[in-house]
Amino acid sequence: MKKLNPSIKHHLLIGIFLSIWLFIFAFFIRPFDDGTISFKVWILISVGFSFIAFLCYGVLALLQKKIYHKLSKWNIGFEIGSLIFFQLLFWIFTFCFYKSPVLHGGYDFFTFLRKIILKSALISTPIIVLARIYAVTLIPAKNDNIIIRGENKLDILKIRKEDLICVSNSQNYVEIFFIDGSELKTKLIRSTLKKIQNDFDFLVQIHRSHLINPSHFKAWKNQETISLTQIELPVSKNYREHLLTL
Repeated sequence: MKKLNPSIKHHLLIGIFLSIWLFIFAFFIRPFDDGTISFKVWILISVGFSFIAFLCYGVLALLQKKIYHKLSKWNIGFEIGSLIFFQLLFWIFTFCFYKSPVLHGGYDFFTFLRKIILKSALISTPIIVLARIYAVTLIPAKNDNIIIRGENKLDILKIRKEDLICVSNSQNYVEIFFIDGSELKTKLIRSTLKKIQNDFDFLVQIHRSHLINPSHFKAWKNQETISLTQIELPVSKNYREHLLTL
């Protein structure tokens, strides 16, 4: 899956659904039943397992949202890592619950993995995958177009956000550099760099005369120059440290 729904609300709903599913698994399948565990204890075990699953998935939801907003991307590697992280977290916390004075479980760490966690993983993982795929379809469609307006009525440029490379000061105008297909194009608009920065807060200032779209950053050419898509720009000392943190 190459997309992620970062909504905490949607993932908490997945967590609730997952906890109900694991309650059913623990209560009806009873993966470590030796005939001595009472009905009340199985209720306690099932509630404990399902509550831990909800908490573990909640931790995953918070962590993946932080990663997604920091990197602005998601891929199959992150998705597989998320599933492994959840199962590891669930394994550790359910084992602690199993070994607690409440249950006094007899399995060691790896026997618990083999007899219980692998069974629950086989049941829970397809459910999680399908639920996460469905959650992506709940993301509202976004219009990625931006409209840059100048002081004159004819000073207007409508482009996709991802196509905007940078904006540079040019006396009483700003020069906008953008990609049209694979070609680098520019447009002069009567405006100020400050106004452009206020209107589009995703732009990053690297020089008193230049703003860049950080998604087009390619590399540092040297300590004073960076390479963007089809263009190079100077970086002033005042903004270098901030740019290094992006």
